[in-house]
Amino acid sequence: MDHVPLDFTAIDFETANGSPASACSVGLVKVRDGQVVDRIGWYIRPPLGHDHFVDWNIRIHGIRPEMVADAPGWVEQLEELVAYAGDDLLVAHNAGFDMGVLKSACAATFVEVPEYHYVCSLQVARKTYHLDSYRLPVVAMAAGFEDFPHHDAVADAEACAAIMIHAADRLGAIDLPELATLAGVRVGATVPPAAAAAS
Repeated sequence: MDHVPLDFTAIDFETANGSPASACSVGLVKVRDGQVVDRIGWYIRPPLGHDHFVDWNIRIHGIRPEMVADAPGWVEQLEELVAYAGDDLLVAHNAGFDMGVLKSACAATFVEVPEYHYVCSLQVARKTYHLDSYRLPVVAMAAGFEDFPHHDAVADAEACAAIMIHAADRLGAIDLPELATLAGVRVGATVPPAAAAAS
């Protein structure tokens, strides 16, 4: 793909339990001009009261309580996350989940939710590919991104980035807002427009 202004940060959270506030790891992948240029991820100590690990989640992502014991808490890591993502549009696969984690963990730690606009790669995939399943590994394979360790937050974020780059190429979109328009999906916001206008 020739250089197009397809710039965004893909994000993926893993959680310790069924609570959306229980973030225990995050992966971030930066895309510039339709190319992955950087990737980073870290463990998170989930907020108090949301910090118990259940076997089901451990089986999914392999993260155990002792692995996050010395990790930064939500508030500390949020600063790092915001610094890394900058003013980028965010993308996530099933973005409702990841944005729910962002909002719930902020609520659990009494910090303001950072203002981001985001696009869901799951919604884009449903409009771009004809597949039996739209689970991340299946869609990633359709986008030519295969054999990644699913539920590793950085790998999942990179798979999500690959889907968006491929979908933009297929639909002839030059940037993320145009991709959303062509795919017929909306650009969401972590902060409702009324609240954003008032701040």
